[in-house]
Amino acid sequence: MSSETPLAASGSALREPSDWVHGETPGEAATFPQLLRAAAAAYGDAVAVVLEDEGQVRSSITYHELDARSSLLARGLLARGIGKGARVGFIQGNGPDFAVCLAAISRIGAVAVPISTLIRSNELVRVLRQSDVQGVIVQRTLLGKDLAQRTLEALPEIEGQDSTALRLARVPYLRWVVSEGEGLAEGIANRTFLNDAAVTVGEDLLLEIEAEVHTSDQMVEIYTSGSMALPKGVRHAHGPVLFRSHTMRQMIGHQQGARVPCMLPMFWVGGLMMYLLPGLEAGSVVVCTERTLTNSRFAMGSVLAEEDLALIRGPKPWWGLGMSETLGPYSWGIDFRAPGYPVCAPMDHFAPGYEIRIADAQDRAVQPDVVGEMQVRGYPVASGLHKIERSEHYTSDGYYRTGDMCMIEKRAEGRRVHFVGRAGDMIKVASSNVSPAEVEMEMQSLDGVHSAYVVGIPDKERGALLVAAVVARDGARLDFTRIKAELRRRLSAYKVPRAYVELTREEVPLLHSNKVARRDLAMLLAERLADRQ
Repeated sequence: MSSETPLAASGSALREPSDWVHGETPGEAATFPQLLRAAAAAYGDAVAVVLEDEGQVRSSITYHELDARSSLLARGLLARGIGKGARVGFIQGNGPDFAVCLAAISRIGAVAVPISTLIRSNELVRVLRQSDVQGVIVQRTLLGKDLAQRTLEALPEIEGQDSTALRLARVPYLRWVVSEGEGLAEGIANRTFLNDAAVTVGEDLLLEIEAEVHTSDQMVEIYTSGSMALPKGVRHAHGPVLFRSHTMRQMIGHQQGARVPCMLPMFWVGGLMMYLLPGLEAGSVVVCTERTLTNSRFAMGSVLAEEDLALIRGPKPWWGLGMSETLGPYSWGIDFRAPGYPVCAPMDHFAPGYEIRIADAQDRAVQPDVVGEMQVRGYPVASGLHKIERSEHYTSDGYYRTGDMCMIEKRAEGRRVHFVGRAGDMIKVASSNVSPAEVEMEMQSLDGVHSAYVVGIPDKERGALLVAAVVARDGARLDFTRIKAELRRRLSAYKVPRAYVELTREEVPLLHSNKVARRDLAMLLAERLADRQ
């Protein structure tokens, strides 16, 4: 097996895209409107999505109600000029209303743009402008915060304008923002602006419009950000989204009537593709809470302490790599951790529909035991990134450059892929590459260390000075002289941090995606070290 050959689960019953039969059952739906109507017919008055708070139901929606409520909103959107290809954003926490917004926008062929509920004002303006949204539907409150007011703070020029015909230089395509409840600012319309207009569009017209939604039409645009990059809009069409929903349902094992706890936010690919869509397809009860893992104290995408890891561990297999561009996790393995590879599972299985290769800087497949970049292509891989030339992220033969550095390991039992680190996170020290994850893993195995984050600070002599931010375990006192001595025993000299700064968990800067903001962290550590001089 060459490094370009996709690894697959032995005995897998999951079908490749070419074998996919489009039909009338939820498991055969090829577009979102087909899934929505098939699920309503198949599961009827069973609960589809429920929002709970400490076990108490706050709101819920059945499959019939999801069809009916999204139909009302869809017809309102049509009446207000939203049609195929129009772009509609929505800021909604996990729950029935998120499902309604996604369904309403998608079933008419418009592009659904879910936006993080954690997004900051300046980020919101950038996403609204970058995404070219024509309208935005905003949940009024979440976790005690007024999201309509946050939108107004991002775009204060809305106030005083006609709420149904906005004219904003900073967001030139935006024409309306709707929310609900009392006390909305003058420039933000009540959601009745959409619902009241629905009476002018009949169900028969909606059916005809749904019939013209095709597998190749864009369905959703997911805004994502990495620890070292600006957010970008990832485009996915109906066919790939539904194909991926089918395979994820089978891989995870969602069952009709079973409760599916949605631990990740639906406005990102994890909550959307691992829980919501395959749960709806299976007839499950997708169980939501206002708080998701993005509200936790630990940084996703980093080496986690054992007690934090226990919060997100699930049944085997362990997920490996995945991203918004691949519609979620596309790889997995049997063992959670392997010596020297602490961040994700060693991968010996890859999902249907994907081809992978580990490639060098010239996009040529490398040999086993040589580190290269994971590159992925296939039906579920994003068709492109909004307003970004395809050549910036895709190879000439169609592979997406993930930026994940990996190595294929030869073993007696076969081959498996190890994740080494993100290309953008690798630190060049004295002409040698250092993987932060490797150093962080060793540090977190030391007594008294809860978590560690390693970054590079520019240095004239070495290129970068390796610096570690260290969070102590509760009640522990850190001895950095001892820590440095132990690391010198375990690691090559160039991998040992030259300086250490103790931080609390709350001081570690995070992106709103709960990933470590490594640029901000490097600046913070540089300031702390400068204060010592």
